[in-house]
Amino acid sequence: MRTLDDLDVEGKRVFLRVDFNVPLEDGPAPSAKRLVTDDARIRGALPTIEALRERGAKLLFAAHLGRPKDREPELSLRPVADRLSELLDGAEVVLAEDLDHVPDGDLVMLENVRYEPGETKNDPDLAKRYAALADVYVNDAFGAAHRAHASTEGIAHLLPSAAGKLLQREVETLTGILEDPQRPLVAIVGGAKVTDKIGVLEAFLERAETVLVGGAMCFPFFSAQGHDVGDSLCEADGIDPAKRILHVAGDKLRLPTDLVAGREFKPDTEKREIDGVDVPDGWMGLDVGEDTAAAYADVIKDAGTIFWNGPMGAFELEPFAAGTRAVAEAVAEAPGTTVVGGGDSAAALAKFGLADRVDHLSTGGGASLELIEGKRLPGVEVLSS
Repeated sequence: MRTLDDLDVEGKRVFLRVDFNVPLEDGPAPSAKRLVTDDARIRGALPTIEALRERGAKLLFAAHLGRPKDREPELSLRPVADRLSELLDGAEVVLAEDLDHVPDGDLVMLENVRYEPGETKNDPDLAKRYAALADVYVNDAFGAAHRAHASTEGIAHLLPSAAGKLLQREVETLTGILEDPQRPLVAIVGGAKVTDKIGVLEAFLERAETVLVGGAMCFPFFSAQGHDVGDSLCEADGIDPAKRILHVAGDKLRLPTDLVAGREFKPDTEKREIDGVDVPDGWMGLDVGEDTAAAYADVIKDAGTIFWNGPMGAFELEPFAAGTRAVAEAVAEAPGTTVVGGGDSAAALAKFGLADRVDHLSTGGGASLELIEGKRLPGVEVLSS
């Protein structure tokens, strides 16, 4: 994969695709100006931005925000441009209103690329319009690298192109834990649906010593084993894949041995601990139990490499956060290499104040999982030498 070291950028304008798909909310009255509420993705791009500026490049930022059906003003990148200006010590980032009005400045941001009808269709004419605005292309948007869009794939064929520092680190880290991990390799896979993670489970069952499963996705496994799941979220389409996984997994796959259940998916619901995994009617499993959390933590502490994606339960509800908290703390304290695959796992780390205690916190979400599964990422492939 080509990197910044392969590009000559001095005095040139770089079309820099970044992942600035960040949460916004209305600020205080009377202006009600939209504000960025979590700038982690913007900060993640700073090493690439600073490296290019130090080498004398002018930057044209391109990013998407949400999934607009039209030029929806609430999905404008103006608050993002303002926040980036603050992070660059007040250097003004000018927002271009549209592709016909792009000023020739040192720091310019295109308006939300998904305002352009051809963006997600990878329209070649739109890619040419993008390319006409710059001399060089750099993709640092790992979170969008699994999409073949005009700003992530099409333009890369038309200009000298390379990966930014963030995208490079993401790819090298995630492929590294599969190809040459420190042993033992332990994968922790949670979340709601088996079908969303089937490829990840299969990839790690081939390569890891242990795969720890939590979250609602454990219930199709329990159902396949003949256990009662009560009113738990149990994905019907996940039962057959769970049977296949159980058939080939052997001792590598670890499932919860106890649970915490609630009457309803509410923070103030009645709660009970279940010794075992059979959930009575009228109850739903909402967290792994104390014994499971302790057993998982014991496996994690001895791992050479740890990959975690997906919570152990409904951690957003405090009565059912203990299992995810225990796993997050075990990952944070582990002496091995720790890689967290973004999404809800990243949100859990942030909630528990542990985000800076892991070696690599992926910004990719879906892209990181697809890379783990061995799928092609168009935004990465196009940068390959």
